[in-house]
Amino acid sequence: MSTAIVCTALLGLLLFVLGILVSTTRGATKTNFGYNPDPTDRLYKLVRAHGNTAEYAPMLAVLFLFMAAHDPGGWVKYTIWGTTACRYLLVAGILMSPTLAKPQPLRFIGALGTYVGGIALCVAAFMVG
Repeated sequence: MSTAIVCTALLGLLLFVLGILVSTTRGATKTNFGYNPDPTDRLYKLVRAHGNTAEYAPMLAVLFLFMAAHDPGGWVKYTIWGTTACRYLLVAGILMSPTLAKPQPLRFIGALGTYVGGIALCVAAFMVG
């Protein structure tokens, strides 16, 4: 299996597991709509982690698969792996943080890695196209 397919599947898994966690937490807290915007609230954190993943995972998946279709060099494969890992770090940082009102190192590393990796893959796509 190629790096791009595995990493795309990992992003999909992250998105759907977070979706299940949001749904089960909604059921457990009897919160059918919305959430308490308290940065320490578990449902709020899950909704933000799911929403953030839903914002970035689709474009990253497209970039991963596009680059795989054009026989990427080694650095592109490492960038795909690194960017995927950063998405997981960001989610871990959101969920493990006592509050989203304060910076958290995993969130920072995850966000930075997503931006750097995503921009690098966009540049690589320009070079291929």
